[in-house]
Amino acid sequence: MKQVVQNYKSGELAVLDVPVPGCKPGGVLVRTAYSLISTGTELMKVSEAGMSMLGKARSRPDQVAKVMQSVATNGVPATYRKVMGKLDSYTPLGYSLCGVVEQVGAGIDDVAVGDLVACAGNEHALHAELNWVPKNLYTPVPDGLAPRHAAFGTVGSIALQGVRQGEPQLGESALVIGLGLIGQLVVQLLAAAGVRVIGVDPDPARCELAERLGATACADPGSAAVETAVAELTGGHGVDQVYLAAGGGSNQPVELAARMSRDRGRVVDIGKCRLDLPWNAYYEKELDVRFSRSYGPGRYDPEYELEGRDYPIGYVRWTERRNLACFLDLVARGSVDVEPLVSHVADFEDAVETYRSLKDGDLKAVAVLFRYPVHEGAAEAAAPEVAVPAVKRPAAGTTAAVRPAGTPVRLAFVGAGNYATSMLLPHLAQREGVELSKVVTTTALSAANAQRKFGFAEATTDLDSVLDDPSVDAVFVVTRHSSHAELTQRALLAGKAVFVEKPLALTEDELAGVLAAVEKSGNDRLQVGFNRRFSPLLQEARKRFGARTGPANLRYLVNAGSLQHGSWYLQQGTEGSRFAGEGGHFVDTASWLLGADPVSVYAVATPGNEDLQVLLRYPDGSTATISYVTTGAPGFPKETLDLVADGKVLRLDDFVRASVYGPGKWVSSRLPKARDKGQEAELASFVRAVRTGGPMPVPLESLVATTAATLAVQAGLAAGVPVKLAGAR
Repeated sequence: MKQVVQNYKSGELAVLDVPVPGCKPGGVLVRTAYSLISTGTELMKVSEAGMSMLGKARSRPDQVAKVMQSVATNGVPATYRKVMGKLDSYTPLGYSLCGVVEQVGAGIDDVAVGDLVACAGNEHALHAELNWVPKNLYTPVPDGLAPRHAAFGTVGSIALQGVRQGEPQLGESALVIGLGLIGQLVVQLLAAAGVRVIGVDPDPARCELAERLGATACADPGSAAVETAVAELTGGHGVDQVYLAAGGGSNQPVELAARMSRDRGRVVDIGKCRLDLPWNAYYEKELDVRFSRSYGPGRYDPEYELEGRDYPIGYVRWTERRNLACFLDLVARGSVDVEPLVSHVADFEDAVETYRSLKDGDLKAVAVLFRYPVHEGAAEAAAPEVAVPAVKRPAAGTTAAVRPAGTPVRLAFVGAGNYATSMLLPHLAQREGVELSKVVTTTALSAANAQRKFGFAEATTDLDSVLDDPSVDAVFVVTRHSSHAELTQRALLAGKAVFVEKPLALTEDELAGVLAAVEKSGNDRLQVGFNRRFSPLLQEARKRFGARTGPANLRYLVNAGSLQHGSWYLQQGTEGSRFAGEGGHFVDTASWLLGADPVSVYAVATPGNEDLQVLLRYPDGSTATISYVTTGAPGFPKETLDLVADGKVLRLDDFVRASVYGPGKWVSSRLPKARDKGQEAELASFVRAVRTGGPMPVPLESLVATTAATLAVQAGLAAGVPVKLAGAR
């Protein structure tokens, strides 16, 4: 299929061939009929991409702050690779469309194949021929409403949510500053609610359009006509509400809002304009400044948008999905007319030229629609979900194949997110004797980006095509945590060597399922991404520390820091706790340094946050304490470790410097480059094992013990007592 994309580093726009997205449970696959260009938001993004690096930094100070924090945590080289990797990737455009349901995922019963739906979301309602859309981001289109009009659903919801924030009452007056696409819709919604509206915009054509669509009067913001109209309409008191639907760097809209508002009026920010509030003006009138967040309640909440968890209507009357349905109903009943806003309809194949014309000013438009080719197969029956049958293999086990000399090891990736593209693929793409065969993702563009950047032979959204391909030697599972165990089982049963990023499993049942797959297939070619034991610096420190004769005490401080709102790591219901996802790293490192697997786990948590103290006991009496904290200072190193035994101390400072104190003293030089946490050496060991048929880099028993100990932390927290690891060696 085809999709409109942009490279944020170079500014390049393209219509790219990408794989068709998979139809996951909890959503529908939609074939687009019309998608709407947001001439404000999208053109701002397109313009930013054309700026210099300094210009980009000035326009997004929030992102600069994140980069500086990453430098403090991960170092300059790693941060540079991460940032440039993100910049030099294709990103999608679009967030408002109408299309036909082509396939229905499990758990969906409110629409059927062939139904017309309006869709929202800058990750799901893209300028693409096909999109997978979760339940709360689509709504059926009312009978008789044209698809080109239903494509306005998302921007209409943005305008509607802004009006709701203003709480208009019958007979009130309002000022709308900025008469672009959102402003024109706000004017109509207010007029439909019985509010008298004055519009402000420097473009006479937009002022004339707003007056035709319900505004009492419109004028240039610098004109005395605005103050005259407000005075006449309100008897000199000022308007009840002001809606800021303008963009740009001028502070004029905010200052105008203060002058035109009545005492204790309401000012609602919908657009993205400068907001240097003149204190005296806003204080003296005690103005109520409000912000309108996108489409409505539910926006940026992954449990609502991705997992389909609705808010009870008795507590949240207007969610983003209800706003979407409400706006479509208003259009269907003629209360809002979007047809006069349509300045241009372009064929989807002309998308790049359309964007260029808009950016250069050759095409002056309020709203532009992309029209997609009619697809005769759009109403085909939905494909049922079929479980992959288990591959029968001898229970006794198999001997790993040895690659013939000169034959590359062929690798496939399931998932191509940030970690895969910044920490794994750069090492593999340049490794001799490795061929990146296939990359499979659920979102088509991420697969296409990985193919372009790292040279995969094929990009797809079809997992079966990877597992059924006999030429693929090993599969990398680099997806969200909740899918690791299932994908690992399927790959093992298909006879592939598997590299799965931590965690291997989120529950005891999932872990048991992986072991059952190993037993059933006879395939134990498994590696989990516990990379820290492969760090050259830590390996050198362990060698300098030498053998020990008595029990050891190990202290591991992990300054994990807080997560940003909306991070999928916070979705504990589906993705497990933060420690369940990341803690295996630290358990594995401790066990490797102590040369054994733990026999018991005791965990306590600080009330009100995710700070943990985890005590591991080992067969010889050694102990390891992992302090996993989220409330520390961001500037402090993430990982510091001390190992004490036999009159010796090993110290690791965030994989930048290490030292050993004892009969002699050894201190490493500070690493001149990025912190090397062992990913490159780990990958080299895994590829070598696949090529030669030799043992995996870490014994399966150790992987299982580390995973079981990590899972025991949650059980220990619930019980409040130490948890014995039954069967521990």
